[in-house]
Parts: sequence; structure tokens; C-alpha cells
Amino acid sequence: MGQPVIICVAITGSLPRKADNPNVPISVSEQIESTHEAFEAGATIVHAHVRNDDETPTSDPERFARLKEGLERHCPGMIIQFSTGGRSGAGKTRGGMLPLRPDMASLSVGSNNFPTRVYENPPDLVEWLAAEMVTYGIKPEVEAFDLSHIFKAKEMHDKGEIPATPYVQFVMGVKNAMPVDRAVFDFYVATVKRFFGEDAPWCAAGIGANQIVLNEWAISSGGHARTGMEDNIRLDRSTLAPSNAALVKKAVELAGKYERPVASWQEARALLGLRTAA
Repeated sequence: MGQPVIICVAITGSLPRKADNPNVPISVSEQIESTHEAFEAGATIVHAHVRNDDETPTSDPERFARLKEGLERHCPGMIIQFSTGGRSGAGKTRGGMLPLRPDMASLSVGSNNFPTRVYENPPDLVEWLAAEMVTYGIKPEVEAFDLSHIFKAKEMHDKGEIPATPYVQFVMGVKNAMPVDRAVFDFYVATVKRFFGEDAPWCAAGIGANQIVLNEWAISSGGHARTGMEDNIRLDRSTLAPSNAALVKKAVELAGKYERPVASWQEARALLGLRTAA
């Protein structure tokens, strides 16, 4: 058997709404229940956003605190990763939840185009978010929407702004950003290994119908996989996903196909160099 594969479930995101798929978890209680099901199905990282009552995205630390408390109670040992993404707030409000000390947080280290706007990550904000993560003992997940973002992660690691080996996630399939292209994907994997070592852990995420494509590329290439309704609300072209757990199960099936065991939360924490769960 190969190295265990870590499955990350991105449960909600900032965009999908009940009108798109009624099974998207919006309230804190819905998110906790959905994550618990995904955890039991094999996910060991939860990538979390929070929403207002009207389903709009927010960076409200109080909502993040309630979510973290519930996840720690119902999913003991699971790695909790907060989003500091730009759809949920502006400037330093994007990191207002970091004093809650989640295990991990997303860190977008550069700007790029999104379908209808520019996703802005100015250098001073990136440096501040990274410094806050160091202060609170949080491991960043570098979200790479472009090749330059992998190079930026290397620069920040060399300067000590990302102290431990960076955990880089390739995000592919966002319109106007990184395309879903196997040659590009293979080059990104090779670049991460060249910069951070052959054993450096990495992950990949695909948007929409490309979610399962990137799951398979990552799992078959020795990486880790992200799934969930933030990125994709369908099981297939004609079927809405009934839950985040249903998407996790598809990734678990791919792990079996490529003879890789699904990482337990203990194994996932060890692979990523994270502290023992409380």
C-alpha cells in the first residue's frame, strides 16, 4: 500500500447557496452536522467558511468560534482549517478569526483573475496574514492559483515567513485562472518537490466537474485531495450532491483504486507536522 492520502472537505465556501443545492450547509449547526458525516466518511481536514443568516459570506470571528467549538466536540481530532479568502471580507478582517488558533488556515499568496473580478492579495496583507499564523501557531495551506504562487511560497519559506515545509494546494479550473491541464499539473508537482523536497506534502482541488479529475490526478500522483460542496455541488452532470460525505466517498473510492489507505486524523496530523489534537 502507498502513503496514506489526506482528504480535505471544503464544506460550504462563499458562493453556493440553497437555491443552487438545498444540501449546502449554511448555518453553523448545519456545517457541524455535514462535517461530522464527512469525517465519518474519511475526511480528516475541514476547510471552513462561515455565512450570515442571509447566506452571504462573512469573516465574523464569533461564528467561526461557534463552528470550531462544535467541530471539536463532534469531530474529535479532525484538522480544522479556516479560510482567510477574499470573498468573506476585506483587508485584515480576513484574518480576524486567527486568534481562535485553528490547526490550519488558507493563505493565498498572490493575486489572480476570478470569473468576474480580480482576487486581490496584496503583498502587505499576505505578509500580515502569514505573521498572524506564526503568532498563533497555525499552519498555512498555500492556495496556488498560479505558478508564481508556488515561487512566492518558496520565497516566504526562505525568509522564515512560512517556518515549516509549506503545504501547497493547486487550485485548478477557476475561470480565468489556472486551467485544468495535466502537463501543467505535473510541472507544479515537480516544482513543489524541487523547492521543498521529494517528500513534501501537497494537495490539489478542482472546480465543478473537474473536482473528480483533480482528485484522481492527486491521489494517483502521491498527493492529497480536496473535495466538497464549496467547489462542486454535483455528484454528476444530472445529480446534485446529497451531502459533503457523498463527495468524500468518491475520493475514498479513488484511494482504494490506487491502493492508498485513507489517512486517519492521527496520520494526517503527523504527515503535516501538526500539534496533537486537544
